[in-house]
Amino acid sequence: MNSALDDMMSRYNCSTPEDYRFALKEIVQELALLGLFRAGFYSKAAFYGGTALRIFYGLDRFSEGLDFSLIEPDSSFDLSTLTKVVQDELGAFGLEMTVTEKIKRNDSPLKSAFIKGGTQIHILKIASVEPPVKGIHPDEKIRIKMEVDTEPPEGAEYEMKYQLQPIPYSVRLYRDSSLFAGKIHALLCRTWQTRVKGRDFYDYIWFLANEVPVNMVHLQARMRQTGHLGPDEMLTEDVLKNLLVRRFTSVDMQQAKKDVLPYIKDPKALELWSPDFFISITMDKLLV
Repeated sequence: MNSALDDMMSRYNCSTPEDYRFALKEIVQELALLGLFRAGFYSKAAFYGGTALRIFYGLDRFSEGLDFSLIEPDSSFDLSTLTKVVQDELGAFGLEMTVTEKIKRNDSPLKSAFIKGGTQIHILKIASVEPPVKGIHPDEKIRIKMEVDTEPPEGAEYEMKYQLQPIPYSVRLYRDSSLFAGKIHALLCRTWQTRVKGRDFYDYIWFLANEVPVNMVHLQARMRQTGHLGPDEMLTEDVLKNLLVRRFTSVDMQQAKKDVLPYIKDPKALELWSPDFFISITMDKLLV
């Protein structure tokens, strides 16, 4: 086993197939971040989203994707320049995966790529287990989405944070208050048809528990960009709380719980979930 991967794997106490899946995905995510650092990507982009919150701020749930935002709008941004960088970084640590851009038919400002590889074969490379890995089919694939927003909304604030494994490197990412703005935008505006992304609600509680204020300037810009706030409308504390109350009143809480369960360790964390619970903590704890 690669000694650097051995050190990274030592952080985990895996006992179930799901534990091994999460450990593999998290290690692949961090190696991808390292590859992007070597390529100088963070001079023009910042890391955000649930995975940024987990790796750098301690969110206690797994997050699948790697989300980035350019600092300045750039419609000519070419994601393919980074796919080989990430693939080569993974290969340097013995992980034989492909990183392929997803070509979209529309003119979406979101550029996407997928990291793919065999789950079982790579678990065997990073963990001291004997094949086969019980509970994981030999043909099962790991799949991690990378996405870059090439039309970033205004008002985000950034900071540099550091990782020490597998080697020291730095990542520019959104400050926690800007991450909170992005999370509230997702909670209010995410278009998943009839599905509810309970992960948004789980993360919302984390921000409140950690007393993180909302970057209202950035949230307002995000909502205007997606058409959820008119160009002349102002996002005040009262307006935001009313929107949140309306969302909590209408959401299917059982569906929200079902969505987040596979990503958390303790199902008891969801026992209090109800519209009244979310409305109460919003009125008492939301900082703007």
